[in-house]
Amino acid sequence: MYEEKLVPSFDGTELRMRSDKVDNPKAVVLICHGLCEHLNRYDYVTEKLNENNFSVYRYDQRGHGKSKGKDVYFNDYKDMPSDANFFFKIAEQENPGIPIFVLGHSMGGETATLFGTIYPRKAKGIILSGALTRFNTKLFPDKLMDADDEFYFKNALGDGVCSDQNVVQKYIADPLVKNMISAKLVKEVISGVHYLKKNADKFIAPVLILHGADDGLVSEKDSRDLFGEIASKDKGLIIYPKLFHEILNEPVKDKIIAEIVEWINERI
Repeated sequence: MYEEKLVPSFDGTELRMRSDKVDNPKAVVLICHGLCEHLNRYDYVTEKLNENNFSVYRYDQRGHGKSKGKDVYFNDYKDMPSDANFFFKIAEQENPGIPIFVLGHSMGGETATLFGTIYPRKAKGIILSGALTRFNTKLFPDKLMDADDEFYFKNALGDGVCSDQNVVQKYIADPLVKNMISAKLVKEVISGVHYLKKNADKFIAPVLILHGADDGLVSEKDSRDLFGEIASKDKGLIIYPKLFHEILNEPVKDKIIAEIVEWINERI
């Protein structure tokens, strides 16, 4: 049973939300997608989570997918965790007493980490996939920091997203994947990373940190650094040999999803 609609977020910006609910869920998972992509790229993950009796909520980040807002543009990095918190509250209201976990990939991993830092006791646990939390790989040139906020440059992430060429080709051909990125978004994403580095001691949620060793977009060192610096007592780190950025789309995705399911089951 699914529902999809545009919902005004905390500041009135309409964002697309989709909920895929199961009867009598054991837990709820809120998914935060990455830069330039959209919620439908997590259809397979959602299907597998549903099969394990978890309800799933997803939304298109502002300026992404079918959500409103200026294309691939954030006025403030805190919009990311504020939107996540808005949809977390919807999931909470619709599932009273059910534990809620947050799963974030790449920039969505930054979103989930910001959420866990700013709202430390809300989620039952947080799962991070290739999360951008430290910026050990210079994904964007330094000169963008001096560029006009309204300057847009081409999305060149395609080849690095996955070792599976079918996934890469689908990504490139996907009409909902954005082709251009604003300098303002880059500035805010980097500001968010600085905030996370300064406030690592405020992150106390149970967390499972997952990363591909051959991730050419976001360094696995981001996840190692995050793991070492956060204050969580319950924290796990898995670096997968030979995997690229989108570990949830790699050929071994079923194994990784099963590990996520097991981790959630151990905490409910």
